[in-house]
Amino acid sequence: MTMATTSYGNNGGTATLATSLHQRIQEELEHKIIAGNWLPGHRIPSERELTAYYGCSRMTVNKAMTRLANAGLIERKRKTGSFVKRPHSQAAVLEIHDLKAEVSALGMSYDYRIIDRAARPANPSDRQHLELDSDSPVLEVNGLHLAADQPFCHERRVINLAAVPQAAEESFADTSPGSWLVNHVPWTEAEHRIRAVPASAEMAHQLQIPRGTACLVVERRTWRTDHTVTHVTLTYPGSVHQLVARFAPSA
Repeated sequence: MTMATTSYGNNGGTATLATSLHQRIQEELEHKIIAGNWLPGHRIPSERELTAYYGCSRMTVNKAMTRLANAGLIERKRKTGSFVKRPHSQAAVLEIHDLKAEVSALGMSYDYRIIDRAARPANPSDRQHLELDSDSPVLEVNGLHLAADQPFCHERRVINLAAVPQAAEESFADTSPGSWLVNHVPWTEAEHRIRAVPASAEMAHQLQIPRGTACLVVERRTWRTDHTVTHVTLTYPGSVHQLVARFAPSA
């Protein structure tokens, strides 16, 4: 277990009357989380380990851990231990956010990985979402957005190649399809549909969550003048993302 060099309690004897030992334990663990020494998902030493390290009672450690959990800094899981909690991401309902910027705003490193990419004729679902004819070509790209090397959002995107023919030559190895489209094809209109769904076996595997976990799904279509450009489905683990709308009463 890697901790600070100073000990407190019966072994170190440095706890003061002004600050109780459980407060000192809480502050030291909190500092490691806020300073980024322990990243989201990091397993915190067990209560037994902390009790031995600080030379105090299990109740003292439990009180510190309970306060960290109530502050939203850690997540306590039965039988598996306590972990640094991932920050809660939020996005405005009527805006199109860049996922890289969204993750960076949470203070975490960002990465994007392609799962698969294929150009193909539009299927019935594509024709409905993108308002296409039966023989129209599309590009489907499935990928995973990562925050601190952990799955943050699964993206399934279908691009209308009649509206964006240059996308057919793009590998998306260095940038996500969403970021690429924003830089190459300015949109003039967008539509959001939002729903909650249980994670399928495949989605649970991609997001590394239990099957059936509640997920937040944001479906988006964008247009450029009279052409539908893309249809994207963004799937987030429901516990780490929320949508926010701020508005005024109508006249």
